[in-house]
Amino acid sequence: MALTVLTVDDSRTMRDMLKHSLIAAGFRVLQAEDGIDGLDVLKRETADVIVTDVNMPRLDGFGFIEALRRDAEKRMTPILVLTTEADPDKKSRAKAAGATGWIIKPFDPAKLVDAIRRVSA
Repeated sequence: MALTVLTVDDSRTMRDMLKHSLIAAGFRVLQAEDGIDGLDVLKRETADVIVTDVNMPRLDGFGFIEALRRDAEKRMTPILVLTTEADPDKKSRAKAAGATGWIIKPFDPAKLVDAIRRVSA
């Protein structure tokens, strides 16, 4: 059975690029526009891995990660942060919130797929 990946990003272009790359790699893809939408999607669906941006309206990536880590059912779901941010303080903040890994945009589809497979193993 294919792994299910939830992508959370406020950019439609980025969501489309992620969806195309991940479907081509054999993943089932769920999408959300921001952290609030991501939490709503996860009320109806289960994701094996989550890929989230940091800078989003309504609920940013940090708040989204923190909310997931407080949820007993989703606490162990691997979360990869995919962002344009390279600030070490933001990277540390994401790690403290519970992020599993950090990838800088623009992303290399093969490296992203490899990272998803590694964290889901």
